[in-house]
Amino acid sequence: MTLDTRFPDAKAQGMFFDTHTHLGSKQFDGDLPAVLARARAAGVSRMVAPATDLENARKLLAIAEHEPDVRVAVGIHPCDADTVSGDGWIHELRELARHPKVCAIGEIGLDYFHAPPEGFTFDEWKAHQARVLTAQLELAAELKLNVILHNRESWDDLTALVLPFSDRLRGVFHCFTGTLEQAQPLLERGHLISFTGIVSFKNAGVIAETARLVAAGSYMIETDAPYLAPVPHRGKRCEAAYVADTASAIAALRGETVEKVAADTSQTARHFFHGWD
Repeated sequence: MTLDTRFPDAKAQGMFFDTHTHLGSKQFDGDLPAVLARARAAGVSRMVAPATDLENARKLLAIAEHEPDVRVAVGIHPCDADTVSGDGWIHELRELARHPKVCAIGEIGLDYFHAPPEGFTFDEWKAHQARVLTAQLELAAELKLNVILHNRESWDDLTALVLPFSDRLRGVFHCFTGTLEQAQPLLERGHLISFTGIVSFKNAGVIAETARLVAAGSYMIETDAPYLAPVPHRGKRCEAAYVADTASAIAALRGETVEKVAADTSQTARHFFHGWD
C-alpha cells in the first residue's frame, strides 16, 4: 500500500485528532516545539497527551497551558503503579484532574507483559495494579470524566474491572489489537477502541480486519507517539503528525476517503473527551 502523506483537504481543514500522544516523553524534550509545529502542518488540530504518573501529569499540564490544541489525561500507568501507595496519591490526582486542561483520566489499565518491579511477586503486582486501576475508575466516575485504558496480556481482568463502570463512564481501549468480536461487548456498552500505526503494517492481520469492519463512531485514531510509527515512518520515532498516515491506512482498508475517516474520528473524539467543542 502506498500512503499519501499530503491529504490537502484534511490538512487545510485541520481535521486530524491524535487521541493519544505522549508529549511528555523524554524523547520530545529536545524538540517539542518542532514536533507540535509539524503536527499542525500535517492538519492535526487536536491532541490528547496521556500521563504515566503524577510527575508526568504535572509536566503535561505545564505544556498544555501554553498550547491551545493540547489537552491532558491524568493518571497512573499500570507499569508505573509502583510509584504510588497508600491513599494520598489519589487525592493529588483528584486535584490535578480538576485542571481546566484535563479531558480524561489516563493512561490507566493493567499490564501483565512486563516483569514486576523489585519487591513484588507477580500475584502481588497484579493485585496492586488492580487496586490502582479501580481507584482511578472510581475517581473518573466521581468527576464525570472518561478513561483511556491500557491493556497488555490482561484483557479478561481489565474488562472485568471496567465493564461494571459502564453506566458511570466510558473508556477507550487504546492501541486496540483484537478482533471485532472481542470488541463488540464493549462497543455495545458505549466504550470505544482506538487504532495506532500498527494498522498500516504489512502483518497487521486481524487488526486491519477490525479497522475495516468497525462502525464509524465506535473507534478513534492515535499515534501513541513516540512509539509505533506507521508506514512510511516505521522504525523511526513516532510523532503526532503521523496520525494522518494512520488515517490514510484505515481509509484504504475501509474504502473511504482520508477526509471521511478524519472527520468521523475527530467527531467521535470530541464527544468522548471533556472540554473539546
